[in-house]
Parts: sequence; structure tokens; C-alpha cells
Amino acid sequence: MSEIKLTINGKTCTGQSGQTILEIARAHGIDIPTLCHDDTVAHYGACGICVVEAEGSPKLLRSCSTLAADGMVINTEGERAIQARKIALELLMSDHDGDCRGPCRLTCPAGTDCQAYVKQVALGNTREAVRIVKEKLPLPASIGYVCPHPCEKECRRGLVEEPISIALIKRYMSLDQLDKTDAWKPEKAAPTGKTVGVIGGGPAGLTAAYYLALKGHDVTLTEAMPQMGGMLRYGIPQYRLPKAVVDAEIAQIADVGVKMENGVKIGKDISFADYRAKYDAVIVAIGAWSSTPLRCPGEELEGVYGGIDFLRSVALHDPLPIGKNVAIVGGGNTAMDACRTAVRLGAENVYVIYRRTQDEMPANPEEIEEATEEGVQFKFLTNPAEIIGENGHVTAVKLQVMELGEPDASGRRSPVPVEGKFVTLAVDSVIAAIGQKVNPAGFDLALNKRGIIAADECTFLTDQEGVFAVGDATNKGAGIAIAAIGEASKAADVADSWLKGHIVPYHEPFVSKRVVTAADLADKEKKPRVKITNRPAEERKHDFEPVNDGFSADQAMEEAKRCLECGCHDYGECSLIKHANRYEIHPERFAGEKRHKDLEQKLVVIERDQGKCILCGLCVRVCDEVAKEGLLGLVGRGFGTVVKPEFRDSDRIKVCATCKKCAEACPTGALKIIG
Repeated sequence: MSEIKLTINGKTCTGQSGQTILEIARAHGIDIPTLCHDDTVAHYGACGICVVEAEGSPKLLRSCSTLAADGMVINTEGERAIQARKIALELLMSDHDGDCRGPCRLTCPAGTDCQAYVKQVALGNTREAVRIVKEKLPLPASIGYVCPHPCEKECRRGLVEEPISIALIKRYMSLDQLDKTDAWKPEKAAPTGKTVGVIGGGPAGLTAAYYLALKGHDVTLTEAMPQMGGMLRYGIPQYRLPKAVVDAEIAQIADVGVKMENGVKIGKDISFADYRAKYDAVIVAIGAWSSTPLRCPGEELEGVYGGIDFLRSVALHDPLPIGKNVAIVGGGNTAMDACRTAVRLGAENVYVIYRRTQDEMPANPEEIEEATEEGVQFKFLTNPAEIIGENGHVTAVKLQVMELGEPDASGRRSPVPVEGKFVTLAVDSVIAAIGQKVNPAGFDLALNKRGIIAADECTFLTDQEGVFAVGDATNKGAGIAIAAIGEASKAADVADSWLKGHIVPYHEPFVSKRVVTAADLADKEKKPRVKITNRPAEERKHDFEPVNDGFSADQAMEEAKRCLECGCHDYGECSLIKHANRYEIHPERFAGEKRHKDLEQKLVVIERDQGKCILCGLCVRVCDEVAKEGLLGLVGRGFGTVVKPEFRDSDRIKVCATCKKCAEACPTGALKIIG
């Protein structure tokens, strides 16, 4: 062999005659993607992902099987090569029938790895479970109490009998580790010398501050209220979320080096311009603290309150006077918190006024059921037409009777007034819990048409350089806490990249999703959900203690073992998904019939999932060339081709049980070692 020189991406590279372009590129630290190549087997060139451009050649070259020649000029990232890779990946992914991530994780707004931490709880390892969840969520115990758990709505266990109680599992494991001296603690990066100011001590602000501090930045968290916690402290009642839990998790955030200052209001105690000048970057996470008005006659009367204002007054131990007869307007979780809080404050008649039916209520069904048990009266298909008063104070509310018309943009049927039909309720107070809005006073930031801070959806940057905005105060407005946390976690990564001099916007990663029906899971053993018992309504409605104690250790483990483990076992090592996210691909362009998704275990300790197989042939070649067994082969022709084993005698089965080389070489997770 003789030495040769070639130029790859403008870099002079040396190699030996007989080496491929791919071998020489890798030797010089140049990455060329490939799926079907393995150094232990002969060159094959099946997948087409490794194509490169060569100066003077009209054709793209497969770098894994093309021998390098002296004087070659190669471009591995040319426009033609990238386009060819994209098409190859799109064709592969259009037929790929696998779950990169379980639907629980994909549905979680924070992207927490529900499947992974649930598995650790099933194994009795709450320490590792907390480590996993804190990759995305620094307040797991608090969220375990209050999250409306959208992850559970998509849990495939629901196709068997009932979804897994993911929120209760998270609550259990987080509380189990909360006070332990050997609980997992994150490692902190070396100091960067950069300073960050985070405005707003709620879920979003706490999250952004936590992750930016872990990245080595000097972070100060500034909050207008007397204590940190935001809506977790001031908007959610004690019976739903004990404040001792909030305190403990905030203390853990402070422990990673976040400086906290309370009672500082932007625009009053310091101007936003002066605050901005103190830091290299600023994260605005001020939440949505103003209640949406009812916009009906009489709402200026004494005794008409906003839902958030009412709940905040109770959290500050100075509850607003509501009297004995209280009407709450709204159908969401804030309305449920308000009505159940009113019951606990001693109100005798508590009404919830909602303009649709119970079926359309956005509140958690559990909250509606528990409120009903506690004596709350629901007035469905009614809407305030006028608030009536005497001497400036509320005495009654006149309700317009409604009926359901056609569905609106949300898919719910629109409420339509029944002309001339009204009912009147005698009340001492009216609490409006129909929504929340942002109060951007004091912040010199551009707003959108809804009066909410405008921030780029990929960079989270506002119209001011180095100022990011997240959570309820931006774009879509008020939502659930886990959504604000998810956005803040992503923004922390983007802000970190900006502070390092090269901003990297957030983009939703591409994943393969499998469509699963109840018929696909018909062979699964039915294991009903582990139930917990609430305290009796007559007992709990007189205090602010938690409604239930959650799971015990045994209950949590039993419930966690119901997990079907939907996500791919090989996601972290899968070359296919890594390359799919390296390039922006659109496999839906080639949508159509997929090959049959067959599972078989003829290899004894290896499960083969034909739906994930991309027919790269690597397993066949490894079995033949490395294991020297030749037990695997491509069966069939064209679209229906599959890889299958062929055993000539029982001894070959024993060989497979100890070899496993095909599974180790598989680039997609189509082969899973199960024993």
C-alpha cells in the first residue's frame, strides 16, 4: 500500500491506498453518516446515507464502499449529498414502524421521561427515578400533586384497561427522596463568569434559574411576592399542594447556587432598563396574575372578585370576605380550586356557574367529582347576565339560560342563549374564574395582539437583545404549570447557547410514532389501576389538609409494574433517529402502506421487530462474516422482503443464545436482547 492525499471539506487528509473515503474521513475526525457500515464486515453500501460529492464526478459516491484515490477533492456536506441523504432517510422513516419515545413522554409538555422513571419506581429505585425526572423538571413533587397529567390521557395501558397513575407515581417517588441525606444531587458546571437575571419566582422562573445555574452561570431570581413559588404557592390551595413541599423544592433550587430576592417589583422598586443593565441576559417569567373580567353589568360591585385574587388572599392568610352564599363563574381548575376553597372557608351554598355542560368542562374530572362530594352545586348551561346589588354590594346574580349549538374552534359545542329565559341566585359574592391575563406594566417589551409578551417560539427572545420570555406571560398566555416548566427548560438551553456566543434555537426533535390499537394489545394481562382512598368529604371539607396520602411504596411499585414500556429500548444508540435529526426530513411525503409489523423470538434471546427493520443487511452479514454461522437471510422480494433466521438443528439455537452479535450491530433497535 502507498500513501495517498485527498482533500475532504477543505482539509488535507492522508491515508493508504485501499482505504475507503469513509475510513480516511473518520481517521481525520470528519463524520459521515451511515447505517449499514460496520468495520467488522465487508463494505456493502446498502443504505445510501453515506453519499458524498467528488470534484469532477457527476455521480454521488458511497463513501463506505468507494476506495479513495490520490488527489480526490471530497465534499461531505454538499447540497446534492444532503438532499440525497434526506430522501434516503425519508424513504426509510416512511416505512419505519417504531416508537422512538412512549406516548407518555411525547405528551408531557416538559418532555419528562415518564417511561424511564416509572420503570425505576417498579424496581424500587426512587433515587434514580428522581435523577431522571430532574433532567427536565426541578419541581417533581409539587407537579406530582397538581399536574393534570396529559401523559396519562395518552398512556397505552388505557387500551388494555386503565392508564397508569403517572402523576401519583411521580408524587410518591419525589416525596420519598425529598428529605433523604443521600438523595441525588446534580453536578454543576464550572463558573462561566456570565450573569443572568430571572424575573418571576413561579414554576417557569424557578426552572429557568435552576438549569442556568447548573450550566455554571451566576443566576439571580427576582420575585415581587413575599415568597417564591408563584402560582404553586399563591394560586393552588394548600389541600391540593402542601406548601411545605413547595418550600423544600425551592430550597433545593437555592442549593445549586440560585440567589433569590423577594419583594422586588419591576417598574416600582427598579426599572426594567436598570435591571436589564445588571445582567448579561434576562429571563422574563412573570406569569399571568390578573383575572379576566366577566364583562357584565354589576361586576364593579363590592363582593365581585377575580379567581386568582381570591386564591391569593387565602394563601396570604387574609381571605377576602365572601359571605355564606358564593357563586364561582368558570369551568376550569381555577374554578374548582375557588369553589372548594370557599367550602373550606365556611360558605354554606357554593355554586359553580358554567355555560356548557359537565362533559365540556376543562377541569379535571377528579376535581369535579370531589367538589360535588363536598357539596358544591353546579349550575350548568347558565351564564351571568347581570350582577345585582344593594348599597354597592352583591346580593344576587341573574343567569342567562343557555343551550349548546355547533362546535367552536376548540371542538366543544358553543353555548347559545335561550331567548328570554333567566334564573336568579341570591349570593353574597361572585368569583370570576374564567381565565387569567398578563400584566406587562413596567416592562418595555413588545406585545402581541392579545397584550401578551411576544417571544420567538424557537429562541424565546423578545424584541430586546438578550431578553428572553417564557411561560404564561408569553405568546399563548396562561396554561398549566408543566407547560411553563417545559418552555423554561428549553429556554435555559437556548439562553446558555446565546451566552456562549452562538445561539442554538430549539426545534422539536423528529421521532417515529407507532399507531397502536386495542387489538394490538389484546394479549396483555389485565391489571386494574391501583386505587387510593380520599378522606371522607365531610371530614376534608372543613380543613386544608391534603385530600389523600397518595401511594405507599408497595402501591407505587405495583402500579409502576403495569407499564407497557412503549418507547424504543435502543433510542439512545439508534443511528437512524440520530441521522433523521441531523437533517430536516419530511417522511410524510412518502406516506403509504407499511410492511407488516411482526414480532418474533426465534433467536431465543433476541426479539426481532420487523416494523423497525430497515433491511440494511448488517445483521445478516455479521452473522455470516463475524459469527461464521450464516443463520440469517433476506427472505422474499421487493416490498415484502424481511430478515429471518433458518435453523438447521437445535444446536444452532444454543449458538444464538451466547452470540448476540447481530443485535449489537443493529443500527435501529429492530433487534432487542431479552435474555
